[in-house]
Amino acid sequence: MTTPPGHPSAVAADQDRASPAGHRPPAGRPVPAPRALRAVRLGPRSLAALVLVSAVGAVAFLWPFLAPPASQLSAHAQDAPWLFAGLLVLLVAVVAATISESDLGPKAVAMLGVLAATGAALRPVGAGTAGIEPMFFLMVLSGRVLGPGFGFALGSITMFASALLTGGVGPWLPFQMLSMGWFTMGAGCLPAPVRLRGRAELLLLALYGSLAALAYGTIMNLAGWPFLDRSASGISFDPHAPVPANLARFAAYCLTTSLGWDLGRAVCTVVLTLALGPAVLRALRRATRRAAFETPVTFDAPVG
Repeated sequence: MTTPPGHPSAVAADQDRASPAGHRPPAGRPVPAPRALRAVRLGPRSLAALVLVSAVGAVAFLWPFLAPPASQLSAHAQDAPWLFAGLLVLLVAVVAATISESDLGPKAVAMLGVLAATGAALRPVGAGTAGIEPMFFLMVLSGRVLGPGFGFALGSITMFASALLTGGVGPWLPFQMLSMGWFTMGAGCLPAPVRLRGRAELLLLALYGSLAALAYGTIMNLAGWPFLDRSASGISFDPHAPVPANLARFAAYCLTTSLGWDLGRAVCTVVLTLALGPAVLRALRRATRRAAFETPVTFDAPVG
């Protein structure tokens, strides 16, 4: 198999070879500007499916604030498992559409499997103690290098694999898969993937990782807060209270139950991004260039 001359992966491979400081390419040999390679692209069908599942997920998260106080929200407790099951089916459909429409090759499948397995193995390391969850920094860096399409597939598959590994399969799993898909996809949507490198890129990824880690915890609180025992305390969901009152209750719930873990997750993500980010980014970008996901595969003609 050969790589067409002038393809970005071939140029990057030439640049990877050690060269003396100050060495310039020979005159008359233009070097094309680098561009980000994407293992999975979001096509029309994948984008439509992603918008659909995101809309359904947003309603599933925000229904306590969307439904009027006079509605019979207590009946939703019996319907919740069906909503979770439907959301999980939509998530699987999004991932399948993303992978099938993008003509995902065996090298991209292998990278998706390796990164998902690594993230799933990292999740139990801290077991969520004080928010020490090292998988989040890997998701941020992977989404940054490989793009939003790969990021959503990686985030949702990683969370599913880690749930199987840790025995955390339950009605919360679809929400975790969707939230992690959003989390990783957002890193791929950050600006200037080519021109912004070095310290500035690390600071951007650390800032995004900290904010996204806090947002992840807040979103996941929405999945369980409505089912908290209403007689337990004044921070549980009240179906008969107006929206501002429930917002105040939800804020109190987040402050008293999960803020410590969310802050720990954000700090852990920032520290690992700044400490290990340069090496991991180089490894991911080098692997992406070597794999040449976008290169059409050709075969040499047989000799004789």
